[in-house]
Amino acid sequence: MEKVLITDYGFKAIHQEETLITGAGFYLQAAQCKTQEEVLEHGADAVALLVQWAPVTASVIGGLRQCRLIVRYGIGVDNVDLEAAKKKGIVVCNVPDYCIAEVADHTVSLALALARQITATHNRLIAGEWQIVPPQPALPFCEMKFATIGFGRIAREVLKRAVPFGFRRTACDPYVSKEEIEKHGVSYATFEEIVGTADLISLHLPLTEQTHHIINKDVLRRMKRGAILINTSRGGLVDTEALAEVLGEGTLAAGLDVFEKEPLPGDHPLRKCSNVILTSHTAWYSERSVPALQRMAAEEVVRGLTTGNVHNRVV
Repeated sequence: MEKVLITDYGFKAIHQEETLITGAGFYLQAAQCKTQEEVLEHGADAVALLVQWAPVTASVIGGLRQCRLIVRYGIGVDNVDLEAAKKKGIVVCNVPDYCIAEVADHTVSLALALARQITATHNRLIAGEWQIVPPQPALPFCEMKFATIGFGRIAREVLKRAVPFGFRRTACDPYVSKEEIEKHGVSYATFEEIVGTADLISLHLPLTEQTHHIINKDVLRRMKRGAILINTSRGGLVDTEALAEVLGEGTLAAGLDVFEKEPLPGDHPLRKCSNVILTSHTAWYSERSVPALQRMAAEEVVRGLTTGNVHNRVV
């Protein structure tokens, strides 16, 4: 019987995976691999890997003797060496169509809290200071430009949620035409235009060589004074050391749910910034999103192994 390996997982149980994968005639093994050596120890003879955080490096892929499919629990595939998988003919899939509402909700929640300076005002009050104006100048939402860099599923839901608040909405995406963006009632702008004019900038991009540190010190210094940066996408999109430095100057604010290194190191300078909201990669979560992720990932494994007709192929 061919083996499917769950390399690692943080869920309470894996009953759905067991039912779907064993029901399709495969043997399922679950491990909690943290290193590439552990992945190879358990997975060298597996025909498919179901991966959450474990490193599936080029070395791991080189040692997989029978693997035909790798499915990532989630949207990002940063921990899988896609080039190595492609060279070996291993199909890699993700689950891009879960937690869309949750991430959009979290993104807008961060944006609203920062735009109204909720946490900054709360912290000032707790410290014993009572002022009837917020710490920094504030515009009404109807005069603020809410922009997304990226216009995929989540970005579109974010901008839908911005409508009732009266924000002026705009977006850019190198893979989406101006006509497609405007079809959704959203204004098209270039990256440079957004950086220089937007009051709220929300990132919705995959992490690639081209997008790594797309928000760097130069870009941050060109942002509008008082602008707010939101990142619920991939941590490596933002140079967080540069962001902490610029935040320390008091000209920008930021809401971050993802970081270059997770957990965020205890000595990271972002922890000392007052004009920031940090959440611990929780944007994806709801009581509904977790079982949906598990089910969709297991279904993709079964499809890939039995029919070859996967829904969400990355390579």
